[in-house]
Amino acid sequence: MALAIVSTDSGGLPEYPISSVERLDSHFFVAWNLKRWEASDFRRQAYSDPEVGFFGRELFDLSHGQSPVGTLPMDAAAQAFLLRMTRDRWEGLCARAFSPLSGWYPVQCDNGEVRLAHDVVTEVAISALESSRRNRANAEARKRAKRLADLRDKLEQIGAGHLLKQPNFLDRFNDWLEDHHPDEQRREPLIRSALDAFTMHQEVRK
Repeated sequence: MALAIVSTDSGGLPEYPISSVERLDSHFFVAWNLKRWEASDFRRQAYSDPEVGFFGRELFDLSHGQSPVGTLPMDAAAQAFLLRMTRDRWEGLCARAFSPLSGWYPVQCDNGEVRLAHDVVTEVAISALESSRRNRANAEARKRAKRLADLRDKLEQIGAGHLLKQPNFLDRFNDWLEDHHPDEQRREPLIRSALDAFTMHQEVRK
């Protein structure tokens, strides 16, 4: 029987490790181990039924756009829609000796939904999410470094460079600006007025 029509009873199913809130919307590539793929049983069997092999490989990629990332819906009609084919044709493919859903199995997701997962696809998805997080963190670090450098220049331009000698002054003032003037351009008039307000705030806290 094809996995497409497995019961959605979630009792005893393994929990899927990726949260449904995770996304790969801005991630345009994922790492793919070519040596592992070339030696895989799925690729070997695909030579005996290239049509099944093609659509099975398509599912590997399409699953990265699903929620949770790296999963497929249990419903055969939804699976067929992903591949833009009729349900009858899809169920016919799944009924063959070599199924495009080979290696996929039901899992319990954190949103309560039961979906299909594949060990290799899950591994690739986790790696892609970790890479995406690192890229976001690096981008934020670069943005903060530029904001701090620009703020340092502004303080020196208005004659307040001596304040930079205070421990962590630049970071503290930058954080205060982000809290109180998050969407305003940091031009000289704003920096002057904000600096006065920040100084008063610091004095009150002493």
